[in-house]
Amino acid sequence: MVLIAMTESLGSTARTRVRRLPEKAATDRSALHEVLDAGLVAHVAVTDNSGPNGAAQPYILPVAYARDGERVLFHGSTGSRLFRSLADGAPTCFTVTLLDGLVVARSAFESSMNYRGAMVLGTSRMLPESEKEAALERITEHLMPGRWKELRAPKRKELAATVVLSLPLTEASVKISAGGPDDDPDDLDAPVWAGVVPLHEVYCDPTPATNLAPGIDVPDYVRRWRR
Repeated sequence: MVLIAMTESLGSTARTRVRRLPEKAATDRSALHEVLDAGLVAHVAVTDNSGPNGAAQPYILPVAYARDGERVLFHGSTGSRLFRSLADGAPTCFTVTLLDGLVVARSAFESSMNYRGAMVLGTSRMLPESEKEAALERITEHLMPGRWKELRAPKRKELAATVVLSLPLTEASVKISAGGPDDDPDDLDAPVWAGVVPLHEVYCDPTPATNLAPGIDVPDYVRRWRR
């Protein structure tokens, strides 16, 4: 694998250079942090030899994650063949995509999306038991800020059933698309509406568990969650 120093710009390697619409490439490392911090779900690719006749078969896994400085943390089951493969050093591609809007042009060809996407290449490291609980706290707090302090501590058997992986943000790229439609000049006089339809994630009203004890209200920190 080709490695770059953390101080170098994004997309500095042959594998991460944005070739299609390179003007949309972000080169500041803070752009990578912002996308990862805003996302809640990542997709992690891994290939094993489970295809027909032992052929390489790619898989994509959705995972909860959190950024921890210049690495991302994510977890899965120790019983998962694919997570064991990642823990053993199988190369991976880790992606996060944020959809910000639909760009509605006067033609299907020019219609598109506004988005922010991050891609990280590399190999994962399995965290030792001494680091596992702190990493799970980091992931939990990324998804549900303020929640960890109210939760019971993980049981030993729960920790044993969980593998936590760390992927360095060494080789990465970010692509950002924003703005309105870029219509063909021949279409500009068409009597067709064009513009942008923004998309936003929102938290809805919390729904209590059916077996919740009486008198337990929604915590204030949950009411403060915003997207």
